[in-house]
Amino acid sequence: MDLSSGKGSKGDSWRTTLFLAYQSLGVVYGDLSISPLYVYRSTFAEDIHHSETNEEIFGVLSFVFWTLTLVPLFKYVFIVLRADDNGEGGTFALYSLICRHTKVSLLPNRQLADEELSTYKLGPPTERRNRSRVKMLLENHKFLHIALLLLVLLGTCMVIGDGLLTPAISVFSAVSGLELSMSKDHHQYAVLPITCFILLCLFALQHYGTHRIGSCFAPIVFTWLLSISALGLYNIIKWNPQIYRALSPVYMVTFLKKTRKGGWMSLGGILLCITGSEAMFADLGHFSYAAIQIAFTFLVYPALTLAYLGQAAYLSQHHDMIQSIGFYVSVPESVRWPVLGVAILASVVGSQAIISGTFSIINQSQSLGCFPKVKVIHTSDKIHGQIYIPEINWLLMILCIAVTIGFRDVKHMGNASGLAVMAVMMVTTCLTSLVIILCWHKPPLLALCFLLFFGSIELLYFSASVTKFKDGAWLPILLALVLVSVMFTWHYATIKKYEFDLHNKVSLEWLLALEPSLGIARVPGIGIVFTDLTSGVPANFSRFVTNLPAFHRVLVFVCIKSVPVPYVPPAERYLVGRVGPASHRSYRCIVRYGYRDVHQDVDSFESKLISKLADFIRYDWHKSQGIINADGGSCSRGSSPGECRLAVVGTVTFSDSNLEPASVGSDGISSVESINEELVLSERRVRFAIEDEEDEGRGIGMLSGMEQELGDLHEAQQAGTAFIVGHSHVQTKRGSSFLKRAAIDFGYNFLHRNCRGNDVALKVPPASLLEVGMVYVV
Repeated sequence: MDLSSGKGSKGDSWRTTLFLAYQSLGVVYGDLSISPLYVYRSTFAEDIHHSETNEEIFGVLSFVFWTLTLVPLFKYVFIVLRADDNGEGGTFALYSLICRHTKVSLLPNRQLADEELSTYKLGPPTERRNRSRVKMLLENHKFLHIALLLLVLLGTCMVIGDGLLTPAISVFSAVSGLELSMSKDHHQYAVLPITCFILLCLFALQHYGTHRIGSCFAPIVFTWLLSISALGLYNIIKWNPQIYRALSPVYMVTFLKKTRKGGWMSLGGILLCITGSEAMFADLGHFSYAAIQIAFTFLVYPALTLAYLGQAAYLSQHHDMIQSIGFYVSVPESVRWPVLGVAILASVVGSQAIISGTFSIINQSQSLGCFPKVKVIHTSDKIHGQIYIPEINWLLMILCIAVTIGFRDVKHMGNASGLAVMAVMMVTTCLTSLVIILCWHKPPLLALCFLLFFGSIELLYFSASVTKFKDGAWLPILLALVLVSVMFTWHYATIKKYEFDLHNKVSLEWLLALEPSLGIARVPGIGIVFTDLTSGVPANFSRFVTNLPAFHRVLVFVCIKSVPVPYVPPAERYLVGRVGPASHRSYRCIVRYGYRDVHQDVDSFESKLISKLADFIRYDWHKSQGIINADGGSCSRGSSPGECRLAVVGTVTFSDSNLEPASVGSDGISSVESINEELVLSERRVRFAIEDEEDEGRGIGMLSGMEQELGDLHEAQQAGTAFIVGHSHVQTKRGSSFLKRAAIDFGYNFLHRNCRGNDVALKVPPASLLEVGMVYVV
């Protein structure tokens, strides 16, 4: 793990870094920058009241300032942003780092070859040999693996909950500025419909993608930050130039002494000043570490500080506005309408950022087998990571409008949003503490200090939010319970299905024994069999051949798997090997994707797969004749005799350096041995000279055999491709516990029936699809 910087920060020029810092305003800081709209209003909603002594407003200002300083600035900008996974941030990035350095992953079909990916960084070997007690404790207890996954899923669910609540509170708070320009009878009938209309338009435009209008996001947020800075300075100079003295921590103590329980409960409103801080880490992959650091330290942080100082200065001289404390009361009437317009635009930008982040984290969850299959649409061919998920979009829209209509005030929305935000931050603190020990190899005492210092701050705010359970905080808790149940049930059933496949796979000898004498026909074309297994023949294929005694002349077993890295380089994506002798024309291809990778469309995938098969055929024939050196034989020692080792087939020249093969197990279950033929970017001369007649005859035979195999592949491609996909039904064994039967027979099967099928997830055309029914008894 490189602790020095984020992705690309060393190579970026200052001009590029400053431009990225400017662009990050619209993507990263939209949510955080609009928090002044509702912080004071939510804080003074019920628990405390603004008095003539100003002790309450000064205490709240001090809390806001130090919370902004300690959490977003110190914790995120200077510490958490360094815990990047190859430049990527977020909950899954931390989990991915921990899984790579410690054997705690519950993902099936892991292979040793995955560890040889260029993005699979483990640090120097000397550091890897230092096994801490924390690492051994995690690795030796299976329940800790499950607890860690549940912690990650909880953080993920709270991010999704924030994606539901942030648009509602942001747009509602921005539109509520109309109440100062309209009578009370009119404004209560105007704010709610306008808010719902804006939310409806926001979600309806999601399928166009943010790249079409994203260029205006940064100018909008930049204008908003300048506006609140100017308003803050104006209010400070005009109403209370000595307001800066309230930044002293002494005012926090005075505030708590006077307000006691009410002051503690009001922390649930104060914590809203850091909503959106997690986006700095979650969106790290789109920018550099230096860009995000510069944008927050030199623009966002000063602008927010001035905004809160200005509002406090105004309120310190106006004690007759107890019932109307809010952002817009401190805005001069002459500029109120322009500020209202910019505020609404900024709230839309902040909402858009969190909606896009929700799509992204659901896609990551789906990639790691923790979410039901949904249709993912990539809205931009040029900008990586911009996706749209129709089902999630419309569900979010319905729930967001329902929350707006149901709560109808900032107080309840703020209570719900605050609890979700603080839960995410607590999860990040726990995971970062593990990263400090396991990945950075720092003393456990340092990680404990980090956990206790920031964890105590966040726990204080979280406890205040929980007290608002009846006033809105119940919503994110209920949402988290439902989503964690759905995600863990799906993940549990996925693991059980893989174990069933693993124990019921058919030996390669059975496949090789299928001959015309047994009534088995080889039909023209390519048969692509999708499976989760990395070795052996899946049970669904044996069922297919048993009921329909024929299969294609070229047979390819394809395993599409996720690895705990954000991206897999295209040149290292495909692992290809033979299944049986060359004459059988059967192959195995393992296609590896990271949790942020874009899965290919079926047309490009099919052509790319055939191209990789052709490259492998050439490579394997050359290697078999000794023209390309390779250690060991062509078949792995730990698998069946017909199972051949897999080679990385890239777009560059093969080198003769190899990595020693070894088997890797998942919870005691061994997987296929793999060998990674290392790819190099520099060209290497390979000698093809024929030195004598024996070598000449051997070379001619090799060429004719290779050309014949390539010709068979081409003919099969012309005949057409069929995609063989399993269509599964899962049921529990007799005597299973009630909880297991409820999770599998009802929960998983309900989700499986109502989510996208494998053909949609794999983007298989219906005309080329062959589904094989399978009953899984787990």
